[in-house]
Amino acid sequence: MSFDLLNTVRAVFSGDYISKVAGQLAEPEGGIQKALAAVVPTILTGLLAKVTAPGDAGSVFGLVKDAATHPPGPVSQGISGAFIQKGTQQLSALFGNKTENISNALAEYAGIKSSSAHALLQSTTPATLGEVGKYAIDHRMSPLGFMAFLNNHKDDVLKAVPSGLGLASLLGLGSLDDIGRRLSGIIASIGGGEHTSSTVDETAATSGGRKWTIPLLVILVIVLLLWWLLRGCGNKTNVQVPPRDTVITSQMENDAVNSVSGPEIPRESIKVILPNGKELDAYKGGIEDQLVNFLKDPAAKPGKDVWFDFDNLNFETGSAQITPESRQQVNNLAAILDAFPATKIKIGGYTDKQGDEAVNLKLSKERAEAVIAALQGANAKPAQLQGAEGYGSQYAKAAANAPDEDRKTDRRISVSVREK
Repeated sequence: MSFDLLNTVRAVFSGDYISKVAGQLAEPEGGIQKALAAVVPTILTGLLAKVTAPGDAGSVFGLVKDAATHPPGPVSQGISGAFIQKGTQQLSALFGNKTENISNALAEYAGIKSSSAHALLQSTTPATLGEVGKYAIDHRMSPLGFMAFLNNHKDDVLKAVPSGLGLASLLGLGSLDDIGRRLSGIIASIGGGEHTSSTVDETAATSGGRKWTIPLLVILVIVLLLWWLLRGCGNKTNVQVPPRDTVITSQMENDAVNSVSGPEIPRESIKVILPNGKELDAYKGGIEDQLVNFLKDPAAKPGKDVWFDFDNLNFETGSAQITPESRQQVNNLAAILDAFPATKIKIGGYTDKQGDEAVNLKLSKERAEAVIAALQGANAKPAQLQGAEGYGSQYAKAAANAPDEDRKTDRRISVSVREK
């Protein structure tokens, strides 16, 4: 193999980095070094585990590409707020609510404090994913090519995870080999077999593999073309509503819907502080900011006319599958419900006017129900969840043939505060 993924990433975290981080966390260098040796393959295993179907190639590739193109700063900073914030978002995408348990396992394995292991995991994730993304970008990989690239390196990565860490159990697997077998099966299912499991650059690097370069390119182009055509035929694009600040009212059944309109608020990252002291990474004017301010305000009354739009919740095209990157906002909402135990909410789903209305209605309901299920998975109390309802395009304002910029505000998932 012409490229050593694991050692290339490990080389980013030099001896100077280990010394700096050990000083910042007041931990022995040996403990940090041992933890770091486990952290890197753990993060890469999380990346491998995110590939459960051919359609996951785009989101996984997007995760590393974003890490490479938007780094939080130089790695030499060690533990910093920017790395912690970015790493928190990425870990949520990789591991969801399993992150804390993984941090605790790393702490026990390396003999360091749980807080230190958590900070180390958070701060190294952006650089790890960024290094992988940089290689993929430099070698002009496609999403499916990147998936094949991961398949090439999966064995080295999975073997590097310390057995004493218990990562398979933490991920709900019988064995880490399950991840490798699944990825190999996906590669084989798209028609590539052993040859598709090589990326274009690595195949071309060996004389024995050159003969497969052109067929591989043809296969990837055909598969990508079909993927994009199917995506274009999907009924809906991602639900992602920018935070807005002016409340208006329209009628929905017997409910009045507080939608928000007006100019977009700049996406300024903030910390939302909950009554129990927990801090949430969010955006100023986003659903977390608005919702917590509403719940803290004794003059603000709940009811059927009180709705808040998610501003960072996305679904796979034409489906009710929440993207990994969206899990953080769902988890944030679950944390808010935990901090305000008297609060009860209802979830509503909406689409634009394009496509068949019966399909729109079904999709909006399935997406609203998916959010309820995700909240339950994030340990939200059942008594606080008063159901989900899909409204399709019933309340869409933009015409079916309007520009996408006009129609995107009609595609949303909203939260109604019924009690507080």
